[in-house]
Amino acid sequence: MVEMKILMLGWELPPHNSGGLGVACLNMARALAGQGADIDFVVPYEAEHPEIKFMKILSATHLDPIYRYGGGAYESLRLLEKIIPTVEKEKLVSIRDVQKSYCEFVEKYLMEYKPDVVHAHDWLTYEAGVLAKKKYKIPLIAHVHATEYDRAGMHYGNPLIHEVEREGLMLADEIIAVSETTKRIVHEKYHIPLSKITVVYNSLDENYENKAYQFDNNAYNYLGSLKSAGYTVVSTVGRFTIQKGLHNLMRAAAMALSKNPKLIFLFAGDGEERNELISLAADLGISKNVIFTGFIRGKRLRDIYSVSDVFVMSSISEPFGLTALEAAHHGDVLILTKQSGVSEIIWSALKYDFWDEKKLADEILAVAENPALRKSLQNNVKHEYRKISWNQVAKKCLKIYNRNIKHKRFR
Repeated sequence: MVEMKILMLGWELPPHNSGGLGVACLNMARALAGQGADIDFVVPYEAEHPEIKFMKILSATHLDPIYRYGGGAYESLRLLEKIIPTVEKEKLVSIRDVQKSYCEFVEKYLMEYKPDVVHAHDWLTYEAGVLAKKKYKIPLIAHVHATEYDRAGMHYGNPLIHEVEREGLMLADEIIAVSETTKRIVHEKYHIPLSKITVVYNSLDENYENKAYQFDNNAYNYLGSLKSAGYTVVSTVGRFTIQKGLHNLMRAAAMALSKNPKLIFLFAGDGEERNELISLAADLGISKNVIFTGFIRGKRLRDIYSVSDVFVMSSISEPFGLTALEAAHHGDVLILTKQSGVSEIIWSALKYDFWDEKKLADEILAVAENPALRKSLQNNVKHEYRKISWNQVAKKCLKIYNRNIKHKRFR
């Protein structure tokens, strides 16, 4: 068992998360605590996390968590947009305001406590991590779950975010990337030496596998009746942003439906492209075969996986993609873009380039019309998504911490 004090900087934790970042942070921290690490985790909001007993959660502000993810933290164009009408009388707050308060909180924390290492998750916390390194000489590990290039669909994105990312990655003692795909992007776009970047893949939450769950047959009666009539349910889960390639998926759905009308497409999530996607389904004449669930989590999300036959990850650039592992656990056949990190560790899946809508349509049809192929992919993937555990992830992180702590001590 190790004795190490870690200051972990993150932007969300379940149940107050909007995506996979919070899930990954939670499982990583839990596994590190299981290895004996003492963790203080800073979040930019104030809320209860009743199931988290293994680490101390510190609130950098008194904001309600709804403002943390309701204000565009993952939507680059809304970075400076005011997200709260009135806080502390007439004060207006943007994501940049929240980040400033976050840095101020971390600086006050470091005046009293001296952790062995600071582990900062994504660009939203890099400035606070850089502050810890510059002012208090604490080793900084920068964890890249996604870059601004990913979030912008491999377009340039927001220059302010690039500036923050670049500084954090340049000044970090070591960088953790969630896939070889992410490592390559960090190297090519930010000119970071490959030797400074270590790939540590995410894993499926062990509690997710072991936690008691039973599919609610009444949750999706309509879909159940359609499946009984021979329909195949194809789902996708995530934020409706340019990064996720959902327009390509919608056009592929139209191609597939032109050859096989017994397909239903479930779009689970919400985001800036919601109205565009609804309009696109109407323009393509496939609205009756497309269902939008809105934002879901917990048991309702698991019910989506359970009622689905096929899960599509259509991302233009997906650093990892935990939802694919969750879907595989529920028996879904996976269709993944080659531009996703999870495709590097899952072989029993159909894969395609995100722009190849015809190939995606063909793969959807192949699974829907070939029961033997579906069964083979379902069975084989079960042996693959368990290959990496969060305990392995924690051990790799501890090795990274130790070599950087030693480096600091003897420099």
